[in-house]
This record gives sequence, C-alpha cells and structure tokens, in this order.
Amino acid sequence: MSAVLLPMAAPDRPVNGVALTVVIILFLVVAAMGFLAARWRAGEKTGLHSLDEWGLGGRGFGTWVTWFLLGGDLYTAYTFVAVPAAMWATGAVSGFFAVPYTIVLYPIVFLLMSRLWSVSHRHGFVTPADFVGGRYGSRVLTVAVAVTGIVATMPYIALQLVGIKSVLTVLGLGSAQNALLTDLPLIIAFVVLAAYTYTSGLRAPALIAVVKDLLIYLAVIVAVIYLPIKFGGWDNIFGAAQAKLGTVSQATGKPAGVFIPGATSYSAYWTLALGSALALFMYPHSITGVLATKSRNTIRKNAAVLPLYSLMLGFLALLGYVAISAGTKPIDLNGTVNPQLVVPQLFLDHFPAWFAGVALAAIAIGALVPAAIMSIAAANLFTRNIYRDLIRPDADPRQEAKVSKIASLVVKFGALVFVIGMDQSAAINMQLLGGIWILQTFPAIVAGLYTRWFHRWALFAGWAAGILYGTIAAYNVVNPATKAHFGGSVAAIPGTNIQVYIAIVAFVINLLVAAVLTLVFRAMKLADGRDITRISDYGADENDPKVAQLEREYPLSEAGGATL
Repeated sequence: MSAVLLPMAAPDRPVNGVALTVVIILFLVVAAMGFLAARWRAGEKTGLHSLDEWGLGGRGFGTWVTWFLLGGDLYTAYTFVAVPAAMWATGAVSGFFAVPYTIVLYPIVFLLMSRLWSVSHRHGFVTPADFVGGRYGSRVLTVAVAVTGIVATMPYIALQLVGIKSVLTVLGLGSAQNALLTDLPLIIAFVVLAAYTYTSGLRAPALIAVVKDLLIYLAVIVAVIYLPIKFGGWDNIFGAAQAKLGTVSQATGKPAGVFIPGATSYSAYWTLALGSALALFMYPHSITGVLATKSRNTIRKNAAVLPLYSLMLGFLALLGYVAISAGTKPIDLNGTVNPQLVVPQLFLDHFPAWFAGVALAAIAIGALVPAAIMSIAAANLFTRNIYRDLIRPDADPRQEAKVSKIASLVVKFGALVFVIGMDQSAAINMQLLGGIWILQTFPAIVAGLYTRWFHRWALFAGWAAGILYGTIAAYNVVNPATKAHFGGSVAAIPGTNIQVYIAIVAFVINLLVAAVLTLVFRAMKLADGRDITRISDYGADENDPKVAQLEREYPLSEAGGATL
C-alpha cells in the first residue's frame, strides 16, 4: 500500500495519496451529479420554486429511486462508522441491536407510513407537523412537533460530519497542531453539499444515493468475504473479540464490553431495538423520504425490500470484531484511541490503496446523502410550521421554497460549527438525546393516523412530560470513564434495577399522561380543535383527487373530521 507524505499530514500519519485521489475523484463526480439533479424530473411550470418540488422532489419518486433514497437516508455514514465502532469498543449490546431494530422497523413502515402518505397527498402536507396541525387543529402542538423535529435532527446532521471527519483523519488530512488544516477539507465538503442542496433540493441526494449505495454494497461484500479468509475464519475472529471484550478495563474496573449479552442485558437490548425502531420514522428526514414517493404502494414495496440493508448492516457490524482480530489501532490526531476510526483504518490497513479509497469515499458520500435530506427536512419544518404558521400565514409557494432553501443553509452551517467547535462526544450524546426526544412525537403522529380520541392539550402535556423525564434521565447517566453527564441512553426504570432505553420509559409516561388527561378534558368538555381530515383520506392513492377539490364539494364543519 503506497503512501505519500504531504505537508498537511500529522507527523505520525502520512497522507495516502492513492486513496485520497480516489476519494476526491468520486466526491467530484457526486458533486457534479448533485448540481445536475436540478434538471432531473423538475416540474415544467414551477421548476423548483415550491416545497413540493424542492423539498419533496415533486412527490414522484418510484420504487427504485425510493429504495436508494430511503436506504441512503436511513443508513447514514455514521451508521457505517458507529455500529462497527460500538462492536469493537463494547460489544453486541451497544452495537448489534441496530440489526434487529432495522428488521422490526419495516413492518411499522408498511402499516403506518402508507396512511401518512395518503392523508398528506390529499391535503398537501409537507411535514409531520403539517399532519398534526390538520388533524388536531392545535398550533401549539404543531409547533412542539416541529421544534422537536428540528432540534433532534441537528445533532444527527453533525454526526454525518463526524463520519466524514473519520475518513479525512485516517487519510492523513489533519494536524494536531493546526486546527485549520484539520477542518478545512471538512468545510470545503460541506460548502459543496450546501451549494448543490440549495440548487437541486431533494433530487440531489436521491440521485447521489444510487452511487453511495452501490459503493457501500461493493465495499461491504468484498470485506466480509476477503477479511475473514485473511484472518483465519470467523472462529478466530470471534475468539479474539471475546478475549478483548472480556478484559477488565483499568478505567472502570469492569470488562471492556459484552461479547454475547447475558440475562442482565436483555431488557436494555430489546428496548434499545424497539425504541429505536419506533423513533426512526418519526425523524423528519425519514418522513420526507416517504412523502416524496409517488404512491402508497411504492412505500409498501420498499418496506418489503429494504430489509436487504439490514443484512448488509449485520455484515458491517461484524467488521468491528474483524478489526479486533486484525489488531486495528484507531489512533486519533491527538494520540487517543477513537473507535470511530476503526472501519476506515481497517480498510486502509488491509486493502490496496485504490480499493480503500473506494470504501472511504462510500463512507464520505454516505454522509452527504442523509445530511442533505436532514437539512431539507428541518428547513421544511421551519418554513411550514414556524415561518408560515407564526410569521407569514400568507406566504406563497415561491416564498416558502426560498425560505426553506435559506433555512437549509443555516441548519448545515449550525451543524458544521457544532462539530468544529465542540468535542465529538458532545455530538454523539446530543444525538442520543435527540432519539429520546423524537420518540415523544409518536403519540401525536401515529395515534392521529388511526383515531381522534386523544385531546390536543392532553397530547401536548404528554409530549412535555416525556421530554422532561427523558432529558433529566439522560443527564443523570454519567460516563464511568470521563465522568461526563449524558453518558448514555440506558438507565434503570425508576424504583427498579432493570436497565432499559430511556426513551421507552419517557414514551410510556407520555402515553399515560395523554390518556389520563384526555379523560379529564373530555369530562370537562374542554373544546377540542378542528380536524380537517376524513376517513377516505387515509386510504387515498395517487389517482385520487386532492383535498382542494373535495373542500369545494363537501365543506367541513368546525366539528367535522375522521375517527378511524
């Protein structure tokens, strides 16, 4: 494997010229695709001057485009970096739960997201908060859902930058002495991302996702065939992993990790999997990918074939154990061990430089796709549910698109500042907290797809209770090594020793508060909001008329609405 020493490299980490060249070439190719995507399937009359066109790609993506888009959206660069990193550092409980959670996820998508697509198609909803506002007639609840989505998405975008940064670090583009040299390539990459997202909207990541996914599949398939052969088979790999994870850590006095979860870890494992599955499609970027499809059957077909990504994710997770057997040393620029570097370093150490460049480019491009979708989704929430609802109710589609484009730039810039200005662990902890928060929007969104029983103020109170408990419980989790707060997302159920995912307990509290207060408010005959939907909206397909036509024929009363 050839390496060329360039001035930007840290003294102990030479720049790999061949791998870096491959990464740059592929990055330029996808950047060009991002700008050209502005002309792909753009509406002839409106261009990209509406949220339907810019923020949802014209709502016309078919099965194959959606498959790549959702795969690129849900399986992010940080997924490809963090899952094997967790397996390498602490074992199956913190790493492999991602595989069953993505399997559990797709029946949820099959059942729920087609209904959300239908009602959004009929009413022109662009965001989940749009649906909540239309269903419950509550501006306060709508803003709560929107703000939660924006705040939970911000650290998720930042983690995509962490994925890119790990690639740049192992390539040698960084210096412990010069922060500018370390951050400049990252800044350049995100400026290009911001530019083509502003120009092309959702079409850019949809097109780039095809390249990203093909590269990822190529890298993972080659790795899981070649590396086990090189290191003596899976028996040797699992043996090395079991030995390392069973070694007592000097920092904590406990084993470094868990090779196979024991009985005490069962509750943490299954609640992490279930809670993550329930939360993932509450994120605005996941729903954006769903609403961009052309029909409800497109969503159902994708729910059937997307588990192929779960198979790939399982193989990818096992690369963390392969890295243990290989003796991979993920040393950061400051000389400390950084598990996020494990997979990039593994490819760089054990493959020809050109193929390592392909794999590292796949990770970097894998950050650009979800980061673009996340910034678009967050911008749509701001535009529709804060700017239009609270500031400019008379905003026309062109104004909405313009504001959303600017908001997407602000969101990306904020994520960039977050990564550059704060410790990487802060971004990770905030993303864990974001998962707890976003699950608290589940009752308002998902219950609303089936029933109007919950009272709008009860749902808001439940959301507030879940957010409050989840934040406090997460704060009280202290990292045993660093003694920092927000040190994890698992804690004991109050009054017990049972360790579970904090988001699940917060979710149960949320539901209980919402249910009890609904009974109280109904008994008090407290006025509820207007529901603008009807039963037929939840089964509508692409050829059914939009609600604008139905409103003229069948005007809704203030008390009207659908209860399913």
